[in-house]
Amino acid sequence: MLKDFLQNKPLYYNEIDYERMPRVYTRIKSNFKKPKIIHIIGTNGKGTTGRFLATALHSVGFSVGHYTSPHILSFNERIWINGLDVSDDTLTHSHKELLDILTKQEADALSYFEYTTLLAMLIYKDMDYVVLEAGLGGEHDATAVFDNILTLVTPIAIDHEAFLGNTIKAIATTKLNAVQKMAIFAQQPNKEVYDVADKLEIKYKQVSSLMDKEDEKKVEEISKELSLASYLKNNLSLAISALKYLKIDYNSTNLLKSKLFGRLSMINNNILLDVGHNILASKAILETLNGTKHILIYNSYKDKAYKEILTILKPIIKHVEIIDIDDDRIVEKKKLEKALKELNIVYNSFTTIDKSNKYLVFGSFSVVEEFLKAYRE
Repeated sequence: MLKDFLQNKPLYYNEIDYERMPRVYTRIKSNFKKPKIIHIIGTNGKGTTGRFLATALHSVGFSVGHYTSPHILSFNERIWINGLDVSDDTLTHSHKELLDILTKQEADALSYFEYTTLLAMLIYKDMDYVVLEAGLGGEHDATAVFDNILTLVTPIAIDHEAFLGNTIKAIATTKLNAVQKMAIFAQQPNKEVYDVADKLEIKYKQVSSLMDKEDEKKVEEISKELSLASYLKNNLSLAISALKYLKIDYNSTNLLKSKLFGRLSMINNNILLDVGHNILASKAILETLNGTKHILIYNSYKDKAYKEILTILKPIIKHVEIIDIDDDRIVEKKKLEKALKELNIVYNSFTTIDKSNKYLVFGSFSVVEEFLKAYRE
């Protein structure tokens, strides 16, 4: 029932009604309880930061929900409850409950992400904490309508320019306008982010001001145990800084079950998967894999800076294998091939895996999803 309902809603829109979600939520908010919400905004690292934090909160004894997006294989991945993806039965029951709360006109008008955000918050009504990850935006994001106690700001960079703006200043302004009370900033690669925060008079702390030497030691212990890439260590530090700000005691074992699939995940001894699809993600991967050579299984959305991404990754690319994806948002194959030719990167079409080679599957959730379907078949 929910699956059929959501299939009638497009995942992406050329134009967005920014007033719709606040208007609908204002009318129905009395139906929602108010757990302590920690909002996560930024460009990269929201998912892993949220999972580190949610896992730690649950491990120390709280009931916790983590809302993340998009999903890779199953919609249930978006709504994590106390260590597990939401069950189909819970989704079905809560979907019926939400349809009873909404008018038919509201239910039909809400976007895919708006509806699923309300659905998640209805499911999370009895949680102590909810870690709520923004979609692509900030102040106009569906997640921004809920009162929160803290905002975590992951690195902000150029992405989704059509909706957020084409400068760091514009993107940071849109995202940081979502901060309600206090924010904690991960180390930002762009100084303009701090300038915008100061101009907006946002109250914020930096990770370094909340972490002591004992915390840094725990980060190293956890990172070694989970074999975390350097950028994931930064996300871990941001999550721990939130625990420190909330005055919640923790130890290393509280975070050892918190890896989120699809972030430089090794699914075989020669295959790495990463759902990153922007310049910041490609720089992080280059830093982690520099000195090695991988066959890059790749495709890109047409609005991404795919030529610049490929330029960054070129030192670790043996050659590229383009994976076909049936999606209107994917760049025309001829344009991607043109970029590869201009960069002098050898390419062909993806067909199968050779166990004697190392592979990096990279370029969005859609790329990873399509690869896993083929790989598992």
